[in-house]
Amino acid sequence: MRDAGVHPGAWWLWALGLGTAATRTTNPLLLGLLLAVSAYVVTTCRPDAPWSRSYSAFLKLALAVLVVRLVFAVVLGSPVPGAHVIATLPEVPLPHWAQGIRLGGRVTAEGLLFAFYDGLKLAALLVCVGAANALASPTRLLKSLPGALYEMGVAVVVALTFAPNLVADVQRLRAARRLRGRPDRGVRGLLQVGLPVLEGALERSVALAAAMDARGYGRTADVPAGIRRTTAALTLGGLLGVCAGTYGLLTAEGEVYGLPVLLAGLAAALTGLWLGGRRTPRTRYRPDRWNGRACLVAASGAGVAALLTLAASADPAALHPGVVPLTAPVLPLWPAAAVLVGLLPAFVAPREPDAPEEPS
Repeated sequence: MRDAGVHPGAWWLWALGLGTAATRTTNPLLLGLLLAVSAYVVTTCRPDAPWSRSYSAFLKLALAVLVVRLVFAVVLGSPVPGAHVIATLPEVPLPHWAQGIRLGGRVTAEGLLFAFYDGLKLAALLVCVGAANALASPTRLLKSLPGALYEMGVAVVVALTFAPNLVADVQRLRAARRLRGRPDRGVRGLLQVGLPVLEGALERSVALAAAMDARGYGRTADVPAGIRRTTAALTLGGLLGVCAGTYGLLTAEGEVYGLPVLLAGLAAALTGLWLGGRRTPRTRYRPDRWNGRACLVAASGAGVAALLTLAASADPAALHPGVVPLTAPVLPLWPAAAVLVGLLPAFVAPREPDAPEEPS
């Protein structure tokens, strides 16, 4: 890995900080700056590993989301009234119970611009998640999970690696059949390839189960019933608090209670996970440490999120440009400087020579 000194959780905190900042604005200039910052850090710091190539897939997904949002605005209309008509599509008459919905009709520049701002915000959030996937090793992240979530993490990692292995098996078997002069296409080729693929998947599953059993996976310690009930209550209540707090932060009505509820939920959930980890004791081979680099990487993302949240409260007009009347968006200076704080990982986590992936 090019940056073995940065904890994978720090990359996720950095990316989630940028994603939180993207949800606080619809200014396309600020969103474009967030996309540029994430792309530069990914290009500078990501390792040369198969899992690190997912960033381009997230870029394509973000572009598809933006296109779909614009298509919906054209076909289904927009809630924003507009006076600049670009085109008029044939309108499909709908029954009375579908009032408020239309198919076709006028396509206005204001409606398209509103849809573009809204879709770009979601696209930026997806790209930030893709940056975390490209920078944080899933194996190292699995090692860093608390004991209460380790079984779930293993299941997720096994599920995510099953599909690539299945595709690789199909390609390998089709190449072998072509070398032997046998058909590899059509229903006959699919049926003759399918059985060896399923057989190989079953063999891998049995080998994985044997390896996990040999390492003591799934064996739990004896924990009193009171601690188990307390753990479940804290974890469930904490996760509900995190959901409620996140919803509050994302809506204008919940800005007052959003942050306190989110912090209380995080505290309860972390306490529950710590107690739950006592039930599944395990050791880690060369565990990742939170060093100065990891703290700076995580702090840069948190700083961008905090500064953009403050800017959205202090000057909402700059971070949410209007579309009625049509006006060109303006780049606010100090929010733009706050976004540039997200470039810090490119300098504190420089490119390093790759190293083989460590076992978990």
